Amino acid sequence: MTFEVNEADGTRFATFGEGPHLIIAVHGITASLMAWGAVGRRLPEGWRLVAMDLRGRGHSAALPGPYGLPRHAEDVLRVAEHVGAGPGTVLTGHSMGAYVAALAAARHDFARVVLVDGGLPLPSPPEGSDADQALESTLGPALARLRQTFPSAEAYVDFFKAHPAFAGHWNDDVEAYVRYDLTGPEGALRSRTVEEAVRQDGRWMFLEPERIGAALQEIDAPIRLLRAPRGLLNQDVGMLPDDLALPWAARLPRLSDEVVPDCNHYTILFDDRCASTVVTRLISP
Repeated sequence: MTFEVNEADGTRFATFGEGPHLIIAVHGITASLMAWGAVGRRLPEGWRLVAMDLRGRGHSAALPGPYGLPRHAEDVLRVAEHVGAGPGTVLTGHSMGAYVAALAAARHDFARVVLVDGGLPLPSPPEGSDADQALESTLGPALARLRQTFPSAEAYVDFFKAHPAFAGHWNDDVEAYVRYDLTGPEGALRSRTVEEAVRQDGRWMFLEPERIGAALQEIDAPIRLLRAPRGLLNQDVGMLPDDLALPWAARLPRLSDEVVPDCNHYTILFDDRCASTVVTRLISP
């Protein structure tokens, strides 16, 4: 996999492919720009994809808080301007990145917006619980990983190979994504992701559903929602089940809803067939 790496005001971004047609891509809550590597290398001639490390992640981890999705949307629009995004640019985001994309698209014109397994307002935390508890129930294993250290890069890779979402779905793109995330000295390697960034962003997603819904309704461009039928741990219920997605598809005439078969929250970007579907939806008017 080859790509060009640059920075804009401390935000690391990578460009996959080359050509006049541009896609801006935003990653998920504990991810990095390498989440888009499998999609980026499948682009046809004439297309390029710019994926950034959000602040608190990847090689943008040192950028300071406060975090929160509106702050990320500002960073996305700054990078988009830096790389010359025009009205023909496509904006996409995966997981939390889909929410960031929705906020950015409400403030700037794009040709279309592609939300990959994210972007719709989440249900409020159950009565008697709060946003932190909801975050733990959703991302508990991922949060725990951010506090762990690993003796070697191979140990970190083995840790991910045992993840339910990747069991039986491991490939070079996943491994490149995992290795990119590592930092620290040999013997005490850890994820680059800043835990407090994840917590602030997760709280925002659970506590601001009205702002997310308002942003979706303010987007003038066509919106494509691509959903995975299985969840973060490959469980049978996905992040955006029908009872959450279908009312929004009915409410927003610009939104088209599609379930990408036989994938989970992660493999929708990494499996060959699923990543190829995402590419097709990104480049097709």
